[in-house]
Amino acid sequence: MKKRKRISFVLTLVLLIGTLNYFALPSSALSVSATGACLINADGTVLYEKNAHVRMPMASTTKIMTAIVAIEKLDLNKSVKVADVAVGVEGSSMYLQKGETANVKDLLYGLMLQSANDAAVALACEAAGSVEAFAALMNEKAKALGLCDTHFTNPHGLDDEKHYTTSYELALIMAYAMKNETFREISSTVKYTYSTDMRTGVFVNHNKLLYMMKDCVGGKTGYTKRTGRCLASVTERDGLMLIAVTLNAPNDWNDHMQMHEYGYGKYETRRMLTDHEYIGTITVINGTEPEIMIANAEELECQLLKDKKVEIVTELPRFLYAPVKEGEILGAICVYSDGKLVKKTDIVALEGSENIKYYTWYEKLFNKIRELAESIFNG
Repeated sequence: MKKRKRISFVLTLVLLIGTLNYFALPSSALSVSATGACLINADGTVLYEKNAHVRMPMASTTKIMTAIVAIEKLDLNKSVKVADVAVGVEGSSMYLQKGETANVKDLLYGLMLQSANDAAVALACEAAGSVEAFAALMNEKAKALGLCDTHFTNPHGLDDEKHYTTSYELALIMAYAMKNETFREISSTVKYTYSTDMRTGVFVNHNKLLYMMKDCVGGKTGYTKRTGRCLASVTERDGLMLIAVTLNAPNDWNDHMQMHEYGYGKYETRRMLTDHEYIGTITVINGTEPEIMIANAEELECQLLKDKKVEIVTELPRFLYAPVKEGEILGAICVYSDGKLVKKTDIVALEGSENIKYYTWYEKLFNKIRELAESIFNG
């Protein structure tokens, strides 16, 4: 075997990042018009809060939960005959008619872009048979997400004393919904052309942040006289997703732009490893090579909070059994912040090691006789 430079590595490396002075707006200096507000990272880390755990009505931001439950329950291409109870629902509407047929996908776009209350009821009846039964599904989902200060009585958000959430829990609902590709695509769409068996039309997204912020990738508006202006918004920058929620916010657009910029100011980009940076060798048992070189599969770059402890953990067995193939995934290097996984990259084999063939005593005897015979006959 060729001589190799041994590169030692530790299985667990803990890096402590001290508190840094930076120019992000301090939390005490961030002023928003909202009665309730919350800003989180997509993993649930709270970056800013104001009355974030106070139960409040949320108007049409309710439809975030309506949409994700409907998406998980229904076939997007299914044709839906509009239930009579969905026709003429008060408030914002896509003006569904009695007997009209529309597919689920178009109703979802009407729900999220047009904020159509009739689309909300049509989807609820199709998914669960009634508004009440669908509200039960929404509450089941809230419970599954671990929410304790959220309760739904309808799919549209029209006023009801028993219909409420908090800015923090609504942010968690949005974070969950954004993991779904269909929801994310709908929520980020600026304009959509729909078609039913009676007509065609165009929906334009009420979320102005899609035009005002280049990083905005989704959101949902809401308003009634009782709730005031409600807004959930999502931005993504350099792989970091932030979710902002405001409830009863007279100046919500400005609130959200400030909150998102404040949030990004709390992070810094750190490159932990470059692409295929060598990190060591590993022993191979019963292999043609007693040890092989290993490396990270790609660069490891993270967005990390500036004032948080970071832990880098290498997950790798102490040894391997042959055979090992070049490029085979052997483990991972993981970056944790406050105990939460931020990012990871695979550890791969830079070379292979095949099995060594071991012979029984009679196989060895047979091979010796064969070698002797070959030497005699081949003279």
